[in-house]
Amino acid sequence: MISAITSASQAQQAISGALSRYFGTSVAEASQEQLYKAVATVVRDILLQKRNDFNAAGKKAQHKRVYYFSIEFLMGRSLKNNLFSLGLTEFFEQAARDMGFSLPTLYDQEPDAGLGNGGLGRLAACYMDALASQNLPAYGFSILYEYGLFKQKIVEGWQTELPDIWLPGGEVWLTPRTDLSCNVRFNGTLSESWEDGRLNILHTDYDEVEAVPYDMMVPGYDSEGVSLLRLWRAREKRKFDMALFSNGDYARATMENTNAEMISMVLYPSDNHFEGKTLRLKQQYFLVSASMQYITKNHFHRYKTMANFAEKTAIHINDTHPALCIPELMRILLDDYHMTWEDAFQIVGDTMAYTNHTVLSEALETWPEDMISRMLPRIYNIIKDMNERFCKTVWECFPGDWGKIEHMAILSHNQVRMANLSIVGSHAVNGVSRLHTEILRDDVFHDFYLLWPRKFKNITNGIAHRRWLCQANPRLCGLLDETIGPGYAKQPDRLKQLMKFSGDTAVLQRLGEIKHRNKQDFAKLIAAQTGVVVDPTAIFDVQIKRLHEYKRQLLNALHIVSLYLQLKENPNLDIPPRVFVFAAKAAPSYIMAKKIISLIVNLGAEIEKDPIIRQKLRVVFMENYCVTMAEALVPAADVSEQISLAGKEASGTGNMKLMANGAVTLGTMDGANVEIREAVGDDSIFIFGMSDNEVDDLWRQGYLASYYYQRNPRLKAAVDALQHGFNGTSFADMAHYLLVGDRGMADPYMCLADFDAYAAAQTQLGEVHRDNPSWQRMALVNIAQAGRFAADRAIGEYARDIWGLERLDS
Repeated sequence: MISAITSASQAQQAISGALSRYFGTSVAEASQEQLYKAVATVVRDILLQKRNDFNAAGKKAQHKRVYYFSIEFLMGRSLKNNLFSLGLTEFFEQAARDMGFSLPTLYDQEPDAGLGNGGLGRLAACYMDALASQNLPAYGFSILYEYGLFKQKIVEGWQTELPDIWLPGGEVWLTPRTDLSCNVRFNGTLSESWEDGRLNILHTDYDEVEAVPYDMMVPGYDSEGVSLLRLWRAREKRKFDMALFSNGDYARATMENTNAEMISMVLYPSDNHFEGKTLRLKQQYFLVSASMQYITKNHFHRYKTMANFAEKTAIHINDTHPALCIPELMRILLDDYHMTWEDAFQIVGDTMAYTNHTVLSEALETWPEDMISRMLPRIYNIIKDMNERFCKTVWECFPGDWGKIEHMAILSHNQVRMANLSIVGSHAVNGVSRLHTEILRDDVFHDFYLLWPRKFKNITNGIAHRRWLCQANPRLCGLLDETIGPGYAKQPDRLKQLMKFSGDTAVLQRLGEIKHRNKQDFAKLIAAQTGVVVDPTAIFDVQIKRLHEYKRQLLNALHIVSLYLQLKENPNLDIPPRVFVFAAKAAPSYIMAKKIISLIVNLGAEIEKDPIIRQKLRVVFMENYCVTMAEALVPAADVSEQISLAGKEASGTGNMKLMANGAVTLGTMDGANVEIREAVGDDSIFIFGMSDNEVDDLWRQGYLASYYYQRNPRLKAAVDALQHGFNGTSFADMAHYLLVGDRGMADPYMCLADFDAYAAAQTQLGEVHRDNPSWQRMALVNIAQAGRFAADRAIGEYARDIWGLERLDS
């Protein structure tokens, strides 16, 4: 195994050797795919050796480890990132030139890993990078999805889902660990027996699935650390039925294998039907059980005891999807290591920590009690016991308060509440922005906060700035290196040093030139994907995030409709040209989200038909949004749209990526926008709309969408235009949604209430943009203050305040 590359000639020899060993070919005859896989194999082998060395040092020092559980990890591409982190980019670029091929061309051979979808998964990926960069011993755990979420295709203005076939190019980064395979059980019956005063649980008639691990390495930057992401693939345990196959009954012979493999087939299967909910629950327990079996066996092998498990182990639950970690660890400690309930629960509580990512009640996971009792009988028994013991505790603290007990119970109304389970079974619960944590403490989980005030903490999210700034925006980094030196790559706080150039005309001019060139590059990508040719001198106004009503892409679209109507009435209207860029996926069963995509796409098509209006207004929807697209889009953005209804967005991380690249935020006082405003000041951000308290007050008073519709002619015209529609498609149902709604709940995320303030902020933004030096100063301030939102800072806080984790080099 290759341990290191210290020159271009060594890189060349290693690539040639990989081509010969794995493909039986030479550089001259190799295809681009073979070259990509050969280079990737060389890098992977370096990472494997580096991880082995790092792991051995951790074992010797007996350091505590953190195990980070997330249902998704949005990793993007690995080759470019790994070369950068290892400091090998220059050697491999030179080797590629000497061998007659282009390294950037090989980057395009790699698909984005189909392991994640949105901010939750991207945060987990950023944290793997930061953990390794700070030499913190870490494992990530997830599922090896064969098809990821889906590949988005817009067909006649409507989102269509296609399979995301990523593994043929992505498996090169995966190392199979069949030696660590384990079995996961579903269904069956339980019986109890006592032997030598010890309770034994017998589980029979169960269905068993084999969990096979595959490892992906995530290197740190300028460090010895390498995080290990372990991904589980489901495989059937039962033997192949040769008799059925020989008799021609091929479907039945392979049915069991197909059923097992469904578990690791697709991320977030639609759960608007029984089969989908069942599959999601299977996925969650499959991930949890396989991982917990590995963690506990590995610990016992190292220390020969489970008594020090919490001392040496931190387990972090990223949202509620892995909440079954809690009863699964209880099961293992009770049934396999025969601990008392009290001792086992103490260890579980000292080990587990939970990050909440949402305040939306519909997103706080619950499962039908009968589904868990049937599919996971032992886990159900443990949850039921845990609930009874916890409810007794609540009664003792709040005697007679049945409402509080019902609200806090893990089991209630025939539902298992995963957020409540996560809080009860963890020693720490954190929100992901200051405002979000305040809402958790004061509202969503207020009763738990009264019971355990010290359990609640805040750790504002952070991004992997080395990927989203250093790699994504080399032109900007060139300027940063010249002005403040390259130290910010390792110490993001050093970006603050850029503030001393806020009045430097030459630096501000350079910033503008860099942004323009980035916009030219992205304009080419827009043309290649959509056929629309945009003007890079226009304002690039960007909203890139998961499509959800609370994120209010609809508010953005309504404002664009309003601008379009104004320009139709007066084509000479003096407004700065704008290109509105959207990129988002909607969940397959989320019809309203798909309708919003359709509105955006058809509105853009309608505008394209008018050669005069499109000189000032363009709307572009970039299909199949992914990490690689974001890496091109983020450096080109002038405006970062963060316009969720106040109190609904937990934090956001797209706002941080765009900020670090000099985009100016247009947003509400929601999530991390509050802290971004605090960092950059009122003069370098555009804030509009209601606060979270004002939103709550308006709901209590009784929100009437029609009031705003009737009193604002500009808004009324925009909503009325939906009735007729765009590009031959009517959106009357969307107008009905805004004014009447379902079951009388019109405009549930208050787009109409915030429309006036949003339109005024857009007008102000356009005027400020005309003054180029002022705009570039705003961009500079955002870049300079972005270090506060680096994942390195967030992981440092987790390690100190929640995990009790020390750097391996300390």
